[in-house]
Amino acid sequence: MQILHSRIIGEGEPLLILHGYFGAGDNWKSIANKLSDRFQVHLIDQRNHGRSFHSDDFDYELMIEDLCTYIEHNQLENVNLLGHSMGGKTVMLYAVEHAENVNKLIVADISPRMYPPHHHDILEALNSIDFSIQTSRTLVDKKLSELIPEVGVRQFLMKNIYWREKGQLDFRFNLESLTENNDEVGVGLPPFTVFEGESLFLKGENSGYISADEEPIIKAHFPDARIVTIKNAGHWLHAENPSDFLKAVEGFLN
Repeated sequence: MQILHSRIIGEGEPLLILHGYFGAGDNWKSIANKLSDRFQVHLIDQRNHGRSFHSDDFDYELMIEDLCTYIEHNQLENVNLLGHSMGGKTVMLYAVEHAENVNKLIVADISPRMYPPHHHDILEALNSIDFSIQTSRTLVDKKLSELIPEVGVRQFLMKNIYWREKGQLDFRFNLESLTENNDEVGVGLPPFTVFEGESLFLKGENSGYISADEEPIIKAHFPDARIVTIKNAGHWLHAENPSDFLKAVEGFLN
């Protein structure tokens, strides 16, 4: 049995945070530190990401199994869930399938609908890296910049690069599997699935992931959902406006 890697911070009610595509639990450290006075925060690396195990197989049903195994292994009950983007898809599916074990649900900048496959430029850029040629972070960044002009996106992706051994850089995520299974990331929540518990959907004001006409589909699956806009933030709303993001999260959990 493979257990997802996590970092656990603080004491109190369990709050499990699941990162987005190409991310890792560590991206959420500063948010976790601020919540750790009241919650036992679990920063989880999902399969093929961070320090968790790699697998050729990658879809949301498997990620739900991973989460179930993790929750059982850590003997957690009545958990609070916070998921961003891909992690939001994971926690939504877990909540509709295992409602009895969920206290409150927070979904950051993603909706239950299906999203057409994207991230092609990012995957192409990542697959263009040859670590026998790009032997330093500077050279990796330079190569990525050919296809990814946005500095912030490159910095986010570069957090996944580590020294596998002396003089040898590598990606922490399983790039081969993520490339192969890219279509899985946008899959929608199955129809007629419902979580009746309290839910909070946070959308970035400058992000297109949750549009104005999305409320009916959110309410169909999550009838007790509140939808709150985080000002001056795009898709990475927790990084772009952490104070408003935290205020919304804490207000909801308390």
